[in-house]
Amino acid sequence: MDMPRSEVRPVEFDTFSTPKHLEHAAEQARTRNYQDFLIVDVDSHHYENESYLEVFEYVENPVLRRDLKEGGGRITGVLNSQVGYQNLSGRIVRQKGRRIEKYKPAAHKDIAMTLGWMDSMGVDYACLFPTPMLFLGLHPQVEVEVQMARAYNRWLCDKILAPEPRIVSMLYLPFNDPEATYKVVKEFGDRKGVVGFMVTSPRYKPVHDNAYIKSYALLEEMGKPISFHAAYSWDDRSLQTTNRFISVHALGFMWYNMVHMTNWVVNGMPERFPKLKTMWIESGLTWAYSLMQRLDHSYMMRTSDCPQLKRKPSEYMREMYYSTQPMEMPDDKSILEATFKMINAETQLCWCSDYPHWDFDLPSVIYDLPFLKEQAKRNILGGNAARLFNLDPKPVKKIP
Repeated sequence: MDMPRSEVRPVEFDTFSTPKHLEHAAEQARTRNYQDFLIVDVDSHHYENESYLEVFEYVENPVLRRDLKEGGGRITGVLNSQVGYQNLSGRIVRQKGRRIEKYKPAAHKDIAMTLGWMDSMGVDYACLFPTPMLFLGLHPQVEVEVQMARAYNRWLCDKILAPEPRIVSMLYLPFNDPEATYKVVKEFGDRKGVVGFMVTSPRYKPVHDNAYIKSYALLEEMGKPISFHAAYSWDDRSLQTTNRFISVHALGFMWYNMVHMTNWVVNGMPERFPKLKTMWIESGLTWAYSLMQRLDHSYMMRTSDCPQLKRKPSEYMREMYYSTQPMEMPDDKSILEATFKMINAETQLCWCSDYPHWDFDLPSVIYDLPFLKEQAKRNILGGNAARLFNLDPKPVKKIP
């Protein structure tokens, strides 16, 4: 029942402040002595659509730039959108609060807001990714993805990465256009804060296509990793049969990376590019070990289908990198321990929060695991990512 108008009270700004929202996270950071740990978040997000008017200024095509700007920066018929419920139905209000939140002055509001949650969690470095653009690979117009990718990458480098050394990114690759993908790697590979490049997984381009080979070769030569960032699509023919968001979310974030991983391994990409580091983001962990077993089983019966492979598929997969989120936490921790063993977690797993999304994880999901020794915790929370991204291993955080 609605409250009488006289009883409706205005909401205080502090209700929506990031420090207020993460006060328990800050308490964990203090009590668990994170100050002594290098903590690197390999997958965090901002809502780039909140800065679309700035991003659109970087769009090179004048006609598309005009069409995007006419949309007002938030709602536009040019960019596609996805059906889904990436919230908690009002139980924890964050999205509305971001529009009225007060934050410390910085070169850009995204920097201030990002540093705010980083300090609360005890994070030294954060790899920042877009959010609505994770679905841009499904746009029916390839040129829109290309133009938006280039504009976003230029804006991010200029406005966010250049002034703030604690924020890094793996830049968006317009993967539906192989030539544009190559040009992005070549143009942005040496920009400040660029630690690699990212392919959004919801798309229907085969990763083993020969059109991408020169991009992979360039990435390998530059020493920059490539990552595949998962998401969902309720427009996928098989996922259209699901009738709840929890279903498409649970399956979609695994499904696309499983397909790309299978094509990557079966078609011998690890043999063709042995020094190219590959990372799989936001699919959790259970999909990896189940796919290892499945591919190994099939490979042993049909090795002729994989003439480029010299080892079992699982052996290549154990040399790749994985992000933790969302950390599936079974009641029986021995299952999780076996999962860590299967993927060589001590050297290949990297913690991430996925903040500020509704299912984000804190560093404690790793720090509190009873079966991990301290060195393994240090590796997963930051050491592996520092090695992957070539970051300074010395902690620089400011825990409030």
